Amino acid sequence: MSGGGKKARGISQEGIVIAISAVIFLVFAVTQPVFRTPENILSLIQNVSILGILAVAMALTIIGRGIDLSLVAIMAVSAAWVLQLSNNGMPIGLACLIGLGLALLIGLVNGILIAYLEIPAIFATLAIATAAYGFVRSMLLEDNLIYLKAAQDTWFKVIGSGDVLGVPNPVILFAIVALVVHLFLKHAVKGRFLYAMGENPSAARITGLPNRPMVLLQYLLAAAIAFLAGLIMATSVDSIETRIARSTLVYDIILVVVIGGVGLAGGKGKVRNVIVGTLMIGILLNGMTILNTPYTIQNIIKSVILLAAIIVDSVMNPRDEQTSQQGDI
Repeated sequence: MSGGGKKARGISQEGIVIAISAVIFLVFAVTQPVFRTPENILSLIQNVSILGILAVAMALTIIGRGIDLSLVAIMAVSAAWVLQLSNNGMPIGLACLIGLGLALLIGLVNGILIAYLEIPAIFATLAIATAAYGFVRSMLLEDNLIYLKAAQDTWFKVIGSGDVLGVPNPVILFAIVALVVHLFLKHAVKGRFLYAMGENPSAARITGLPNRPMVLLQYLLAAAIAFLAGLIMATSVDSIETRIARSTLVYDIILVVVIGGVGLAGGKGKVRNVIVGTLMIGILLNGMTILNTPYTIQNIIKSVILLAAIIVDSVMNPRDEQTSQQGDI
């Protein structure tokens, strides 16, 4: 039921991506001396940690034959509310619990719309992303950019700015999230349910699998992971910009997931595919930044890669009739 890198005629997409990543890495390392320094390599991994964490959350929903375009909005508004509550005097632990509750509430709404009202995931989560950003920004937040003023010397600040033996905490947290989700998908009963539901929802329902509760679970898990990503981002730079919810970051997340080898049709993919995709995009973005490539050109390059990855996904994982009728991505 589960699958790793997609294969066609004995060729693994995961293997191809690893090979391409190695080539790109060598080209940048040879042509740009700054790129191959240990400091830059560590910075590269740290900079893509949040992207990787969000991509793990996205992979969970795609494996279950869905998609979540609200992840960036959840990350931004929930973390911003935590900072504002803390700045207004609330204990940081309580503020984090309230922020997590907000993230889970948005995830729950996503799950209900998709599982029980049967709205296609791509439309439901896109609408919720806009609604969540608009509501929280207008009703709960004082500004788009929220700075961390309180709790400067507490455990909270260490989440995104600390390190263990020289390894930045965002990198460690990315590894922990990846490991936990990997164990969930591989060994937990509900993780196997997720693959079964993604591969063939009708067959899963006939065999007695709780499809609708599983849809709720996958969007709740994705929201919780997005909240963690928000805390990491906020504590790494002492602020959170909620307008990131309206940026192109969500497309970078999809790019990482698809290019790594997680099938958009559902039921296929592993966490290692996300890690492979994250590293490739991280190497590419870091190299283009060193080369001072204009932001617009970077977006064009990423768009072309995403389109190519979707085409490859369509060839290696043909959509069945049922998938086409569902109307999701």
